Amino acid sequence: MNLEVNHVSISISRRDIVSDISLKVEEGLFVGLIGPNGSGKSTLLKAIYKVLSPREGAIFLDGEDLIKARPRLVARSMAVVGQFNELDFDFSVREMVMMGRTPHKALLEQDTKQDFEIVERALSMVDLGAYAGRSYQSLSGGEKQRVVLARAIAQEPQLLVLDEPTNHLDIKYQLQILSIVKKLGVSVLAALHDLSLAAEYCDYLYVLRSGSLAAKGPPESVLTRELIEDVYDVGCETYTNPVTGKLGISYFPRH
Repeated sequence: MNLEVNHVSISISRRDIVSDISLKVEEGLFVGLIGPNGSGKSTLLKAIYKVLSPREGAIFLDGEDLIKARPRLVARSMAVVGQFNELDFDFSVREMVMMGRTPHKALLEQDTKQDFEIVERALSMVDLGAYAGRSYQSLSGGEKQRVVLARAIAQEPQLLVLDEPTNHLDIKYQLQILSIVKKLGVSVLAALHDLSLAAEYCDYLYVLRSGSLAAKGPPESVLTRELIEDVYDVGCETYTNPVTGKLGISYFPRH
């Protein structure tokens, strides 16, 4: 599934947050959205998954106007995983993941054998099959995030939008979440905080700064010492990771 964002601008309380951003996510690619805090990453993603309405521009999902499309129809093709997933009410892990089937069901339609099979398969993919009957509230942060990812998988999306899903997780769970997503083989647009993770998992990057597009391209061409120092205001050195062969980054304060 292809996502196309054309010249999108977003304002909140008359303040411009995102200005004239265009990007593409081609089928099957893992595309990263990076930039400092406050650069507009989450705001842009919220427009893509229909929480915010752009002031200008257009967004298309396989040629369909995403801004005008009904949310239920969009949810049959696109799933979202955010960074905070706390609830006021408790559900079992299985019930949480079953919510991913909602866009595919009619009002008051009962869960089917196929729905349960999809849910169990999604839980297995995130290694939480044994947790199906557990209370969601009893889980650790990393476990909760895997449940939310399983819910997105059960939704059977062709496009997965990740809004800094690993930002508050331990390194183990950061790697686990992104590795699972990478293996899904669907189109992915992910706002990521950690540049090393972006270099490791992304096929293509868009860099935001103060709501505008600062750079775009493959990680090895975008994540240069000069760009990182300019956009993030830190000193750094880049190198090739001897284990993964991917780009690595070491940081130090600028004097």
